[in-house]
Formats: sequence, structure tokens, C-alpha cells
Amino acid sequence: MPDFIYLASQSPRRRQLLEQLGVRHELLLPNVEGAEPEDTEAIEAVLPGEAPKAYVQRVTGLKLDAAVARRVRRGLPDAPILCSDTTVAMGRTIYGKPGDAQHAARMLAELAGHEHRVLTAVALQVGAKRLSALSVSRVTFAAMAPAQIAAYVATGEPLGKAGAYGIQGRAAAYVQHLAGSYSGIMGLPVYETAQLLRAAGFAI
Repeated sequence: MPDFIYLASQSPRRRQLLEQLGVRHELLLPNVEGAEPEDTEAIEAVLPGEAPKAYVQRVTGLKLDAAVARRVRRGLPDAPILCSDTTVAMGRTIYGKPGDAQHAARMLAELAGHEHRVLTAVALQVGAKRLSALSVSRVTFAAMAPAQIAAYVATGEPLGKAGAYGIQGRAAAYVQHLAGSYSGIMGLPVYETAQLLRAAGFAI
């Protein structure tokens, strides 16, 4: 049975959810500067006409490819590598991470009063084998007045989050209904991740 896994994510929420499963992990993060910088933003670019499900699965695969190459390049011990990506979608419109506060406010104004989907893809590289899963949840936001949106954006919480909100934070006050995986909306669906880890030989 493997002793630990690498987590290729900077998200503290994903670390927290992995700790919930009792899985020992080490971070395997990209170089953003120095001799070998990795262009992580280019990986997240949406292709023309790409459907949200295809997008989130493709991006997760690319992130995992980069993490596998990173482990080899750094000469680190072999161990399973876990990668995940979350996106928010309404219809075929993909809501990624907002570029700034104005962009965040615009996203939230479009999501307010409507139902949207949160898609989180998970992939685990175990030797030459790749295991993957997809979690799709539905979230309905209450209507939000411009002043409420501005106040939420001012907290800084929407920046760096798909769809410009974090369900585990203050945005929860506007979630009228949720169907699916709460942990998946946070960024790592615990049930699907546990299934992948069991398939890789972990006792969960």
C-alpha cells in the first residue's frame, strides 16, 4: 500500500479535505519563478466553444501532466499524484477565477437569483495508470442587491475562486439551495476522491 501521495494544488481547502480522509500528503507545486517557471494560467484557458464538463476534465488532466513531469524533473520519490480543478458554469458559460474586483462583481451579478453548476474533476496518477472522477453539483443563489455584491467583493474572498465565491465563506449567506457534493463545491469531492484512493491501494 502506498505510504503517501503528492497533492498538486495550492488550495488550503483541498489540503483540509484530504486531511479529513487521513491521507498523508506532500505538496507538489509549480515553479512560478526562477530557472523553470511554469505557466499555470495558460493551462486554464478555455478553448472556443468548449463545454464546461470537457473543460474541467481537460484542465485537470493538463495540471496532472505538469505535476508528473515536475516530480520527475525534481528527482522526487515515486508516489501517486492527486490533482483537481473546479469550475462554475451556467448553461455553457464558464465562470473561472475573476481577474479583479470589477470582474468578480460582474460574475456575481450574473449568478445572483439563478441556479448554476459547480463541476470538480479529480485525477490520480498511480504509476502508468490514471484514475479520474467528476463531481457535478447545483447551487441556487438568492437575489443580491448591488450593495450586497459590493460588500462581499470588498472582503477579498471572491478573488482566486471559480465563480467569484467560496461556499465555505460569507457567500453561504446567499445559497438558497444546494444539490450535490458540498466538498466538491469547496474544491475536492471527498466521496469521489476516496474511491480513487481506494482503487490505488489506500485504506480509507
